[in-house]
Amino acid sequence: MEEREFFNRKALTEAGTSYSVGIVMVVVVSLVFQVIAMLCLGESYGEDPAVRFLSYLLPQVCFAAAALIFFRRSKVPVRTVYRGGKVKYFVLALLLQFGLFFSLAELNTLFLDWLSSLGYTNPTSELPPLSGWNLLPAILIIALLPAVFEETLFRGILVGRMQASGWGTIATVCVSGALFALYHGSPVQTIYQFFCGVFFALLALRAGSVLPTAVAHFCNNAAILILTATGYGVEGGWTMPQAWRIGLCVSAAAVLIGVLVFLIFFDKSNAQKGGVKDGKQFLVGAGVGIAVCAVLWISNLITGFLGG
Repeated sequence: MEEREFFNRKALTEAGTSYSVGIVMVVVVSLVFQVIAMLCLGESYGEDPAVRFLSYLLPQVCFAAAALIFFRRSKVPVRTVYRGGKVKYFVLALLLQFGLFFSLAELNTLFLDWLSSLGYTNPTSELPPLSGWNLLPAILIIALLPAVFEETLFRGILVGRMQASGWGTIATVCVSGALFALYHGSPVQTIYQFFCGVFFALLALRAGSVLPTAVAHFCNNAAILILTATGYGVEGGWTMPQAWRIGLCVSAAAVLIGVLVFLIFFDKSNAQKGGVKDGKQFLVGAGVGIAVCAVLWISNLITGFLGG
């Protein structure tokens, strides 16, 4: 028993370290890439389609490397992350994502409107071109790869080791959700990313696998890309009639509440009571990543209020 507890504490520290390694690698690699791109293409480097695609690809390469380092150092079997989940959890994943996408997105819009009323300027999205065949590599790089590697890190490694170390379910989903939102560094998306992180973590715990949440994550990103490619929400593009938006939002909220009620009150798979066990062990590893993300989040918030 003591040997198992020692292994879990060590793996928990390694999980926190993988978060820090992933975050630092993303920041450093992205910065180096931007400098090289600027030297080669000039100040207009950000308009180059290849640069935009690579800017989305490189973070996923960093997360893949961080996950590989974790599995090699911690000796945690990879199969504990990717083992198959029951079919019902994949169905719940799709329903959960439908509820999140069409209800919480509206809440996030209200939050953005509130920030805008205080003088905040929302930075424009730097998506690569999505017209024609460009949509296919965009779906691969921006939808599929994050669904694999972000889920591996945040729900597979972080949530998995928190649960294995005896963290309570509430503590696990809240802390992992906060880390997920903090990583994205977008003040206007914080509410949406936090709840996505919390609900994905809960689903991963119940399913005992990241595969259902990977499906939900892919659907979220792919839907954004496809809607944007068709001109939805783009200047000069199409918008959904108000009545449709309201009806979709209400139905999505009902679906979301139904899924959460089932996962919280009726499905107790892998449920644990308790708080943050060996929290210092985790913070030793994750502290650097948390600090870097916090600085970037605050910087983005200040930049937004200064007019971008």
